[in-house]
Amino acid sequence: MTTEKEPEDDEIVPLPPGFDTLALHPALLKAVQELGFTHPTPIQTKAIPIVLDGRDLVGCAQTGTGKTAAFLLPVMHRLMAGQKGGTRVLVLEPTRELAAQVEEDFRDLGKHSHLKCATVYGGVGFGNQTTALRQGFDIIVATPGRLLDHMERGNARFDKLTVLVLDEADRMMDMGFLPDLRRIIHKLPRVRQTLFFSATMPAEIERLSREISKDAIQIDVGRRPLPATGITAAVYPVAQNRKTSLLTLLLRSPNMNSVLVFTRTKHRAERLGEQLQSRGFSVAVIHGNRSQGQREQALDAFKHGKAMVLVATDIAARGLDIEDISHVINYDVPNTAEDYVHRIGRTGRAQAVGDAFTLVAYEEEAAMSEIEKSLGQTLPRVTRPDFDYGTYVPLPPPPPQSTTATPPSQGMHSNRKPLVRRRRL
Repeated sequence: MTTEKEPEDDEIVPLPPGFDTLALHPALLKAVQELGFTHPTPIQTKAIPIVLDGRDLVGCAQTGTGKTAAFLLPVMHRLMAGQKGGTRVLVLEPTRELAAQVEEDFRDLGKHSHLKCATVYGGVGFGNQTTALRQGFDIIVATPGRLLDHMERGNARFDKLTVLVLDEADRMMDMGFLPDLRRIIHKLPRVRQTLFFSATMPAEIERLSREISKDAIQIDVGRRPLPATGITAAVYPVAQNRKTSLLTLLLRSPNMNSVLVFTRTKHRAERLGEQLQSRGFSVAVIHGNRSQGQREQALDAFKHGKAMVLVATDIAARGLDIEDISHVINYDVPNTAEDYVHRIGRTGRAQAVGDAFTLVAYEEEAAMSEIEKSLGQTLPRVTRPDFDYGTYVPLPPPPPQSTTATPPSQGMHSNRKPLVRRRRL
């Protein structure tokens, strides 16, 4: 949903154009209305008409801005209006979780249609995936590695394909999927519509888009990495060996009800999860070494409140639609400003509010400073008077706007509106 400023008392402010102006199929508009959305986000407003027109597209927008609906809605409209038979849309995603999220969004948006969608990813059996591929489900959402396995076994036919979507394209590059992407694309029909969606636009994506698309229109909505509005961010300087103790203290605050904790590595995620579990917290853990069943179980426990804390690597930093995360805590400083924005963007979604804390050891200050430089802002350094941060570590002087933090027991949101239960589109 787009953000609207408060009008003056006598000012008449027209609403931005709604979904009903985008010439979408009535069944899709009905589903959108039932989800409670009336006005598209900027990326949706710009992208949907272009996709409906059949043009190739490169769309750049921050996470949480509605990129999924920006391609699903117009693609589904075209499928409902065109000829039936065979897989006509292929959506490539970097992770299993993102593929499953796209399928969930499809179910919400396509509940009044007769379209079929299936996911194809590793960590589960081939049986149902093989059936869907051979039957030619309308939309296939896949990760590159497992899709190649099916293609090599002769399970997948894409001779009817009309649309290729590369979602979170920059993330796929980061994960080393470029060779797999080229192999897949080489086996697809050359006459098709190609859509790129990405949070950033590195040079290798621009080169790939020029190679495999034709006269693509590029749209850019807020490319510079900036945290979403509604997120209060702060930094806790702390000795490396005191991070777990500080995290424990923060998690025991009453307003910490749904907390996503990011670590740099799989091993640290596993170890931190065990430490927090031993200290009495309900914890779920997700990282690349866990099986698909374990990952789905962890996400389900966190989504439904069975686990208060989800400890994760950057596998959970993009695209996952988890409602009402009150806090994101960076146990380790992210590698880049983009990673930082994606991580903390898991809270404060859809105009809700949330808090993002980063635990910064002295040796991580240089990396944190680079992130702040890219963001164009200095985050406040805060401390708790009731905690020993490890005084043997030389802490940098706080910037002018820093202050001693109000203990989270009083709530970072004490003077702000409460968390809003809203689902993104």
